[in-house]
Amino acid sequence: MTYREIHEHHFRTLAALSLPRPMRTIALLILCGVVLLSAFLVLAPWVQTAPGAGTVIALDPNDRQQDINALVSGRIAEWFVRDGSHVNVGDPIVRIIDIDPNLLERLGTERDQVLAKLTAARAAERTAAIDQQRTEELFEEGLAARRELEQARIKVQELRAKAAEAAAELSRVDVNLSRQSSQFVRAPRNGVILRVNAGDSATVIRAGDAVASFVPDNASRAVELFIDGRDVALMRTGARVRLQFEGWPAVQFSGWPSLAVGTFAGEVVSIDPSAQASGRFRVLVREAHDPFSPWPDTNYLRYGAKVRGWVMLEEVRVGYELWRQLNNFPPEFPASGG
Repeated sequence: MTYREIHEHHFRTLAALSLPRPMRTIALLILCGVVLLSAFLVLAPWVQTAPGAGTVIALDPNDRQQDINALVSGRIAEWFVRDGSHVNVGDPIVRIIDIDPNLLERLGTERDQVLAKLTAARAAERTAAIDQQRTEELFEEGLAARRELEQARIKVQELRAKAAEAAAELSRVDVNLSRQSSQFVRAPRNGVILRVNAGDSATVIRAGDAVASFVPDNASRAVELFIDGRDVALMRTGARVRLQFEGWPAVQFSGWPSLAVGTFAGEVVSIDPSAQASGRFRVLVREAHDPFSPWPDTNYLRYGAKVRGWVMLEEVRVGYELWRQLNNFPPEFPASGG
């Protein structure tokens, strides 16, 4: 008697049972699902990304927000702008007057005195030079002593020094007069006044104090992203980036950038050689040429807006990427080793 005959003879009830059709179907579906999932994990590509968050800034440091400083000390007399005002290069922003209202007049009088002193010193120097020349001629003819010649030369040098001292004093007075005359603070470029440090005639400021904040026009925009130090070694300039701007709806598939909707293209410009205080590295990203997703206009995407970005790295398989994420391993190094 075979094993099957013995099994059916002793376990007639079990032998009479059969697997229900729904369970066979479910088992077949599970088996197909496992096969398809395994094939997907092994064959499907996945683009590794380094995520980061940041803000919109100006690419050129000279185009970023800057302070406009007072050129002289004094008190504020008149404002010509307010928050949000657009100014052209050379437009007045604020007028500052000295605490002493007669300062410019007194400086002008002082300059006239120093100029007269300089004129007299130069005239005396020319006269002394003529006397020196005559004394030299008399000395050669034996009609003047050497001591007289030496004294004439010393006198010329003394008067020359006094003329130089008067010229230096005149330069100092001119500098003070020029600084005090620069009482209009003007716009350095075309741009927008962000904030005015308001004050009236009772507000006293010193030279170098910031009187307003200013942002130039036509600045090239960029994005600064802060990337984890684990990923920054794998990046290189020129790497592709997908960006999601604050206030712009988007559906982002980091591993399949071609399926992302509402994101914008960028490229890495520079990577800081040292980390920030937070331990993250700053990566500058500029707009990449993409006719299908140009960055929004500056009227909608303003400086300081929040951004999320994904820097594109290497292409791997989905299964490897899942295993890497579960084990917290860094992404793959580029094939070129760069």
